[in-house]
Amino acid sequence: MGMPVNLALRGRFANGEKADWAWAEIVEFLRSVDAVFSTYRPDSVISRLGRGELALADCPSEVHEVLELGEQARVESDGAFDVRRSTAGGGIQLDPSGVVKGWAIQRAASILDDLADTDSCLSGGGDMVCRVRTSSSPGWRVGIEDPHDPTRILAVLPVHDGAVATSGLAQRGAHITDPRTGDVPTTLASVTVLADDLTWADIDATAAFVMGADAAAWLEGRGRTGVIVPSTSEPVMFGYASRSE
Repeated sequence: MGMPVNLALRGRFANGEKADWAWAEIVEFLRSVDAVFSTYRPDSVISRLGRGELALADCPSEVHEVLELGEQARVESDGAFDVRRSTAGGGIQLDPSGVVKGWAIQRAASILDDLADTDSCLSGGGDMVCRVRTSSSPGWRVGIEDPHDPTRILAVLPVHDGAVATSGLAQRGAHITDPRTGDVPTTLASVTVLADDLTWADIDATAAFVMGADAAAWLEGRGRTGVIVPSTSEPVMFGYASRSE
């Protein structure tokens, strides 16, 4: 999938055969996802679908699920998020990667449900699903990196059961474009979103990054919390005023 995947465990089964089994299952699952959805592999299902060599009706059910999520996101973001984008030659390329990363890590995290009394944090490309299963645990503390200075942590967000996703250009360059215009957004440096599910945390972070100045209002309207870092000013925490912690 072109990204690092990391697993942190603490508690009863943090080490040993069960932990090894869970990690092996996660790796196997993510490899199967890569075989279906990788846009870098010409033999993947999504590449063949995009070239018209395979009909949607003949694709596995997870392709239908991901494309339906992408269409829902397009509608709810007024087009700021889309799994289809224009190419330099004027064509349309199918690229559901903006859905797949969060969706895949969220699904993989369910494998860890079998590790009783064990806290887990599964991260893919810096986006993560955090779970607390031990009664005495203080929860996970997730640091938000400064996109202008990767040696600096802007904020630390406590997460017990939920997901954290960040969208921006600092790590991978101009890989995010506005699907409505083809332009690379420049108003924001990064957007970090907390949600119950990584699929939607990741989608919303990407859509909000594209929205620029309208990001905070749109995210608060969706009940999200997190951190927005503008390109030229101080970071903004959003969605916390109505929360008790």
